Amino acid sequence: MRFIAIFFLLLTIMLQGCSVWRSKSPQKVTSTDEQTLYQTAQTYISNRFWDDAIKALQSLEANHPFGRYAEQSQLELIYAYYMNEEPEAANATADRFIRLHPDHEHVDYAYYMKGLSTFTRNKSFFGRFIATDLSMRDPGSASQSFNDFKALVTRFPNSEYTPDAFKRMEFLRNLLARHEIHVANYYFERQAYLAATNRGRYVVENFQQTPAIPDALAVMAQGYHLMGMNDLSKDSIRVLKLNFPDYPAFDDKGEFNFQYKVDPKKGVVSHLTFGFFDKQKPPTFDTRNIYNPIK
Repeated sequence: MRFIAIFFLLLTIMLQGCSVWRSKSPQKVTSTDEQTLYQTAQTYISNRFWDDAIKALQSLEANHPFGRYAEQSQLELIYAYYMNEEPEAANATADRFIRLHPDHEHVDYAYYMKGLSTFTRNKSFFGRFIATDLSMRDPGSASQSFNDFKALVTRFPNSEYTPDAFKRMEFLRNLLARHEIHVANYYFERQAYLAATNRGRYVVENFQQTPAIPDALAVMAQGYHLMGMNDLSKDSIRVLKLNFPDYPAFDDKGEFNFQYKVDPKKGVVSHLTFGFFDKQKPPTFDTRNIYNPIK
C-alpha cells in the first residue's frame, strides 16, 4: 500500500509538471496558409508538442489535400501520433498512406511505423511505468506486428528500416514462442495434457531456433509421459538431450526427471475433495534465465 501511495504521488507530480510544460507551448497559429501551417507543424515537432503538431498537420491536410506538403505531412502525422502515444491513430494513418501511395519513395517508412504502432497498440498506461512480462500478454498485437515488419522486409529488402525490422521480428518471434510455453504450463495446471503437448509441438514445428525450443521439447516429453505415450516421450527426451544436455530436468545420470511433475493417478483424498486437498504441483517449464533470456 505504501508503494502504491508513493507511485500515485509521483504520478500526480509528473502530470502536474506536464501541465506546466504544456502551457509553455508556442502560441497557436490560426492561419490556413500552406507554407505557414507546414512551418508551424515543424516547430511543434521540433519542440515535441505532439498535440499541437497533430492539429497543425491535420489542418494542413484538410486545407491543402493536394498541396506540395500533402504527402510529407501525412508521413509526419504518423510519427506525431506515435510519439503522442496514440498507436491506433498512427496505425490507421500509416495504413491509409500505404493504400493511397503504394509507390511513394518513402512508403517503406509507413510500413515500418505500422509495425511499431501495432506492437504498442495494447500497451497499458501502467505498463509504461511497471515492468511486465510481455510474453504473458495477448499475442494478437505481437503477431500482427511481426506480419507488418515481414511485409516491410519482403517488399523493401534494401530499406534503411529493414535491419531494425529484422531485429524486432526476431524479438517478436521469441515472444510468440514463449507465449505458447506459458499456455502449455497453464494446460498442465488444468491437467489438459494433450493441449499442453500440442502447444509444445507447435513451438518445435513453427519457432525453430528460438529460446523456447528446449522448454517446448520438455513440454512434449512430460505431456506424452503423462498420457502414457512413452515412445513419443522418449523421442522428445532424446532430441532434448542431444541439443540441450544441460537442461535442468536432467538428473545427475542424464535421465529426465519426472518425479516433481503431476501424477495422473490422484489419491483417494484428492478425488473425494475434488482436488481441493492433496494438490500436486503442476509442471512449469521456463528456462529463460539459461537459454538466451527474453527481457
